[in-house]
Amino acid sequence: MEKSLIQTLTGWAEEYNDPKYFQEDPIIFPTRFARAFEAGKASVADVEISALLSAHLAWGRRAMIVRDCDRMFEEMDWRPYDYVMNGEYRNENASLHRTIKWSEFAGICSRLRGIYSTCDSLEGLTDSDFRCLVFGQKEDRKAPNKKINMMRRWMVRDDGKVDLGIWKNSAKTDLVLPLDVHVYAQATALGLTSRRQKDIATAREITDAFREIWPEDPCKGDFALFGYGVTH
Repeated sequence: MEKSLIQTLTGWAEEYNDPKYFQEDPIIFPTRFARAFEAGKASVADVEISALLSAHLAWGRRAMIVRDCDRMFEEMDWRPYDYVMNGEYRNENASLHRTIKWSEFAGICSRLRGIYSTCDSLEGLTDSDFRCLVFGQKEDRKAPNKKINMMRRWMVRDDGKVDLGIWKNSAKTDLVLPLDVHVYAQATALGLTSRRQKDIATAREITDAFREIWPEDPCKGDFALFGYGVTH
C-alpha cells in the first residue's frame, strides 16, 4: 500500500473514530445500555440484545434506522433481556423496519430466549450460530455477515471512543470488516480490493489490507471508509 494512502486512511480513521459523527446511528442504542451496565443498571445481556437487534435493523437511511430502533426498544420497555425472557412478543405481519416485520423480530426474541436459557452471554457464538440459531437463516459460508460483524465490532473494539469493548474474551485481531454495498464501493475506489463478489472473502481481503496499517486492530479501518464516504 502506498505511503500516501496509508497516511490518508490513518488520518480519516483518527478523525472519524469520534462519537460526534455517530449521534444519529444505530450504535447509540447499545451505547445507552453499555453506560447503564457500567452504572450497574443493566446487564451484559441487555447490551448484547440491543447491539444484535440494532445491527439487524441497520440498513437504509440512518434517520429511519434510528426511528425504528427507538420504536423497537419502546416495545421492549427499554428492558431487552427481561422482554426476551418474558416470552410474550409483538408478533404480526406489520413492518418494523423496511421489509423486517414484527413477526421476524418475535422469532429472533424467541430463539434468543432459548439461548439465554442455557448460557449467560452471546460472546461464544460463531457466525454460523448467529445466522442459523439466532436469525433463523440458512447456512451460507460465502455470506459477508455484515450485521454480525458490525455487532462484533461494537462489542469487541475497546478504545473507549465509539465502540463499546464489552466482550473481553474476543480479540480485535479476529474481527472482520462489516461489508455492505457502500463499504464495498468505498473500498474498491481506494483500491483495497479488486474482487467483484460482495462476499466474506472480499470482507476479509479488505480487512487484511487494513491489517497492514493496524495489525492489532484492523477494523479501525472501518472509520477510514466512513471518512472516505463523508469526504466524497
